[in-house]
Amino acid sequence: MSHQAITALLAQLEQVLLGKPQQIKLAITCILAKGHLLIEDLPGMGKTSLSQGLAQSLGLSHQRVQFTSDMLPADILGVSIFDKEQSQFVFHPGPIFKQMVLADEINRASPKTQSALLEAMAEQQITVDGITHPLPSPFFVIATQNPSEQSGTFPLPESQLDRFMMRLSIGYPDSAAELAMLKGEGTTVQGSHLPQCIDPMTLKNLQQQVLDVKASDALLNYILALINGSRQLNEGYGLSPRASKSLLNAAKAWAFIAGRHYIVPEDVQAVFPAVAEHRLRHVSQQQGEALSHKLLNSTNPIL
Repeated sequence: MSHQAITALLAQLEQVLLGKPQQIKLAITCILAKGHLLIEDLPGMGKTSLSQGLAQSLGLSHQRVQFTSDMLPADILGVSIFDKEQSQFVFHPGPIFKQMVLADEINRASPKTQSALLEAMAEQQITVDGITHPLPSPFFVIATQNPSEQSGTFPLPESQLDRFMMRLSIGYPDSAAELAMLKGEGTTVQGSHLPQCIDPMTLKNLQQQVLDVKASDALLNYILALINGSRQLNEGYGLSPRASKSLLNAAKAWAFIAGRHYIVPEDVQAVFPAVAEHRLRHVSQQQGEALSHKLLNSTNPIL
C-alpha cells in the first residue's frame, strides 16, 4: 500500500511539472528522508509550482512566504505583543508554524532574515525572547532561489546551505513537455487544489520505514570514501558530517521508492549530486558540479 501511495504521488506531480520525473523523484526522496529542499533555477521554471504541488499532495498545512529585501526575522518567526488585558506579552506565531513552509526566493532576503531559519531547520524549534517554541511535526522547508548572479540577491552562507539536505535545478523542459504545457495539458497548481495522495500520519510512517532500510558495512565505507574524497579535493571545504548523514538517509529513501529495503551503490550515486553539489561550490556552482562528477568517477564501491 505504501508503494502504491508513492507511485500515485509521483504520477500526480508529473502532471504539475511536465517532463521532469527525475527532479520530482529527488524531491520526494528528500521529504521521505526528513530533509529540507532547495530548488534553484531561473524564474519561471516551475520551482514554486513543484513546491506547492508537494504541499497539497501530502495534505500538510503549508504557508508560502515571499522573501524580500525588507523582510525581518519577526515576519517569519512571529512576535511578542503586549496584551493590556493580561498585562503580559503574548506570542503571535509567524508563518514558520506550518508543517511545510515554502520560502520563495529565499536569497532575496538579507542574511539576518535568512538566519532566522537556521534553528528551525536544524532543531525543529525556534527561540523568541528567550522562550523556545516547538514546530509542527512533520516539518519541512522547501526554499526556492534565483541564481546568485541576478540583481537583488544575497548568496546563502555555507551554514545555511548545509542545512538543506538536497538541492535541485529543474532546467528547461524538452520540446514535447513545453508543447504540452502550451496546449494546456497537465495541472496548474495555482488554479486548483490537488487531491491528497498521502496524509501526514502515513508520511511519518513512511519516513520511519525509510530509516529501517539496511546499509551494509561495505556500503557505509563507500559513502565515507566519497565524503573523505571531497575533503581532499576541495581544499578544506569538503562535505560535513551532516552531509554524510544526509547522503545515507537520501540513499535509503531512494532505495525505498524503488521497493527495496537495502541500499546498493547505484542509490548513493543517484542522490549524490543533489546532496553534495551545493555544499562543494566554494567558488561557484560549476565547481560543485565538477567536484561531484569527479568524486563519483574516482571512487569505486568495494562490495
